[in-house]
Amino acid sequence: MKTFRRLLIVLAALSLLALGAVAASAQASPAFDETVVTLDNGISATLVQPAAEGPVPAVLMLHGFGSSKDEVGNMYKNLAAALGEQGIASLRIDFRGWGESAGEMVESTVDGMVEDAATAYAYLTALDFVDPERIGVIGFSLGGWVAQWSAADHPDWYDSMVLWSSGTDLKGTFLDSLGQDNFDAAAADGQVEIDLGWRTVTLGEGFFTSLESRDTEAEFVKYPGSFMVVAGTEDFSGDYLEWFLTHAQGELRAAYLVQGADHIYAVLTEDQTMANAVIARTAAWFKMSLD
Repeated sequence: MKTFRRLLIVLAALSLLALGAVAASAQASPAFDETVVTLDNGISATLVQPAAEGPVPAVLMLHGFGSSKDEVGNMYKNLAAALGEQGIASLRIDFRGWGESAGEMVESTVDGMVEDAATAYAYLTALDFVDPERIGVIGFSLGGWVAQWSAADHPDWYDSMVLWSSGTDLKGTFLDSLGQDNFDAAAADGQVEIDLGWRTVTLGEGFFTSLESRDTEAEFVKYPGSFMVVAGTEDFSGDYLEWFLTHAQGELRAAYLVQGADHIYAVLTEDQTMANAVIARTAAWFKMSLD
């Protein structure tokens, strides 16, 4: 009951802060600079530096499967703007083999994405205007698993974590979405080309085997910091909210279940209400948890 009351207080605070985030993002002159940078190993990234005096908190953004650093419907780009308006820096990356980063898609693995997150963290925390003691991380879908694994490897790196449309059963999620036939084809031929509907991807056998290289439930509980999970009622990730809230180790935790929302919060439709609400609440969460 104590945890539930605290959750209600956190959600009420986020609602108020979200209103401030929306108002801030409506300013005529952006209070931040955005620069495309190249990290080690040819990782393409976009850095947002707020106009606020440093050192400032910062958020590392990890994209989902088949996506890239700006994310579907520019959700990460818009989140970075909302954070920048509130004096929070951010770095959003393309995993190697995806987007504008170096490397071949067929060679990508989830473990390699965790390595890319480590490279991005090292770059971000070395910036003179960033406070290395106030770093957040967000993962969208597959990026959420990458965030959990990264935090498990380095429990002291992130002070706050947000997951959008993610879960714990990584192999099961991909079996449901890609089908056993593609797993079998990759195992037999070393790689497989898959039409996702919005793009075609070529995945190597290593990608499929990496989906079960870790026990995500065991990894998640190694993370001790603040935590928020966001999911839609019409998406598989909604089934994980209770598990995440129960097993989060940090004292500050929250969940946002978006009624009627799909995996991408209807961001590709004319009505941006759901997507904007997710962005505003997430920016508010980082503002609160990284202050």
